[in-house]
Amino acid sequence: MKILFSMMLLLSFTLTSFGGEHFVYFGTYTGAKSKGIYVSRFNSATGKLSDPELAVETKSPNFLAVHPNGKFLYAVGEMNTTSGKRGSSVDAFAINGKTGKLTLLNQQSSKGGGPCHVSVDATGKCVMVANYGSGSIASLPVRADGSLGEAATTIQHSGSSVNPGRQSGPRAHVICPSPDNRFALTCDLGLDKVLVYQLDAAAAKLIPNNPPFASVAPGAGPRHLAFSPDGKFVYVINEMKLTITAFAYEAANATMTEVQMLSTLPANYTATEKDSTAEISVHPSGKFVYGSNRGHDSIAVFAADAKTGKLTLLQNESTQGKTPRHFAIDPTGHWLLAENQNSDSVVVFGIDTATGKLKPTGQTIIVGSPVCAVFVPAE
Repeated sequence: MKILFSMMLLLSFTLTSFGGEHFVYFGTYTGAKSKGIYVSRFNSATGKLSDPELAVETKSPNFLAVHPNGKFLYAVGEMNTTSGKRGSSVDAFAINGKTGKLTLLNQQSSKGGGPCHVSVDATGKCVMVANYGSGSIASLPVRADGSLGEAATTIQHSGSSVNPGRQSGPRAHVICPSPDNRFALTCDLGLDKVLVYQLDAAAAKLIPNNPPFASVAPGAGPRHLAFSPDGKFVYVINEMKLTITAFAYEAANATMTEVQMLSTLPANYTATEKDSTAEISVHPSGKFVYGSNRGHDSIAVFAADAKTGKLTLLQNESTQGKTPRHFAIDPTGHWLLAENQNSDSVVVFGIDTATGKLKPTGQTIIVGSPVCAVFVPAE
């Protein structure tokens, strides 16, 4: 309870202190139009987003996470060239609070192939990574200077599910701490499960929990998840079936009970094989849930019932680009940045905090293959 109360105080402080200028860091797939992690300045009072600059050159930093102290940034790289060897890494960077530039501290192996998600626990002592290609997860200790030690835990998932093309083996897609920092939850698209681990942040270790997992519908393909601010509900977005599964969450032992599953698409839209979901996020107020649709290229907006956790679809707003692999809500809850991977654009939307609905601001910046965004206070 003390940790949960402390996190609530931190959230309250964050919401009140993030009223000025921030850096927004964009993770990308590198290629002809991208060389690494880019940074823009964002004003939460006006919603103004500056043109991006290269913060650091690095190979395909496809997901980012920020240390709680705002001084360090972590990225997963699908193909880095550390010591002249190709592999998969978790990279630690120091943040220059005045310029936004990043300085590489060190790189460690992600202990698996195709890392696709990284997170930091609430104490800042443990970084966790999900490896999609190998279907494994790992946890790494954070040193005092923000650099990373070698993985303290590596866990290989096993099994399969009903779709032989996508689910012949495990496909870990996300790993993140629970609101009280006692557990870590990971979606495995290949297993149709949300696996639960006890989190020993001080030792940077993960231990299988009892109960060990919750299941989604066969063939759904769970991708990402988000907690409600009060920690009572978990929302899982399912990539393959284009749905969201809402779970009631019991914090004492991380038990999840399904309360609803619903589509992320309009009722009159017929999905094809090119359609899939990607990111999910809960508004800081807890009143709204957002999910991205690739193919339909929209953000689905839902109202969330505070008592039951059930969702009601309010809107499907075009992202004005192609393939919104990720989007990010600014800490004040007034703005949403949609990253369109296949049209190399980031589009700014205003959020009506009374209704949750989105409205384009007319602002678009160009970033090559943007696939993640995180906010950091600027000095």
